[in-house]
Amino acid sequence: MSPAGAPTPIVLLPVGSDEGALDACLAALDAGTPPGTRVWLADNAQSGPRGIDLIESWLARTRLQAGYTRRTAPVAEAAHLAEALRACGDSVVAVLSPDARPTPGWLGALADCFRHDPKIATATPWCNAGETAAWPRIGEIETNLPAPAPLAEACARLAARASELPAAVAHAVLLRGSACAAAGGLDAASFHSWPVALIDLSLRLAGLGWRNVLCPSAFVLREVESVPGAGDMDALAARWPNWNARIATFLMDDPLRALREQLHAALAVAPGQSPQLDLFPDAT
Repeated sequence: MSPAGAPTPIVLLPVGSDEGALDACLAALDAGTPPGTRVWLADNAQSGPRGIDLIESWLARTRLQAGYTRRTAPVAEAAHLAEALRACGDSVVAVLSPDARPTPGWLGALADCFRHDPKIATATPWCNAGETAAWPRIGEIETNLPAPAPLAEACARLAARASELPAAVAHAVLLRGSACAAAGGLDAASFHSWPVALIDLSLRLAGLGWRNVLCPSAFVLREVESVPGAGDMDALAARWPNWNARIATFLMDDPLRALREQLHAALAVAPGQSPQLDLFPDAT
């Protein structure tokens, strides 16, 4: 739940061109998010006629307080997110990848991280394709997973506090709007892609004393990892020369290994746990 007197975070979903992924994302969002949550579907002129029909049909039946906007012409991914986040002002915003599938309770768990520590600026949930936040193995993509409900139940059983990440990860992230604004927001002039612009923002936040953390009690599914924009990693390395060494050290040391093992153990005793189910039958 959110802090006393604080509004529920806004969910910002940048609409993509993959209608199948969007349909699955919207279904999971509706099923796993509290009714009345504010949701903004921000279309960077990506969706076609079928995608627009899908969105309109979902808007007509969703339990969420959802709205849809569409740009007349596309801009770079980072520029699109920067524009949307500026419009949200100092609000707490959960940015969800358009191919992500949040599990039940995801948003409340992320909001709880902010409630427990006001110095947290970004909170990232587990993901089966979450790079540094990946489960069951760091830096790997796993498509053969339990069903979302038992997975969410197992995450909720973890008593561990939020743990440090080198930077937030783009499958899903809760952003403290006031902190991001103080750090200068997304640098859409230097970076084209959202994942790399998010890393840069995370590093600037850390430099100002804010925390970038893993929320161990939330899980968001997706099929693939994010892809950096052309030239973005070179620009990131030029600005942050120690980034490559830092991320390599994190991947090798895997300081979240114990948390991964705790989640595995919690899943093993989750009520009604069934054998593993392939959530992505088309993946190879």
